[in-house]
Amino acid sequence: MAIVDLIARTDGVDPIELEPLYEVIDPDGLDAVCGSTTESLEIEFVYGGRTVLLERSGDGIEITLVDTVRRTDASGTVDTESSI
Repeated sequence: MAIVDLIARTDGVDPIELEPLYEVIDPDGLDAVCGSTTESLEIEFVYGGRTVLLERSGDGIEITLVDTVRRTDASGTVDTESSI
């Protein structure tokens, strides 16, 4: 829920307007991985038009949102670039 709430607040929308998180990543698996005893962990996936980066350290889990920008170069190749 923290991911959905963060994106909704960032975009100024109601959380129910976003696609269900389970269509992008298994929330039970995500909870299990984040609840593991592994000291450091990094998970990255795209949700709500943003790259979501979860980083776990000894202090807890930090969620970072990065806008995902898609552009096409002169050859027609799609390049995905992330920017803050």
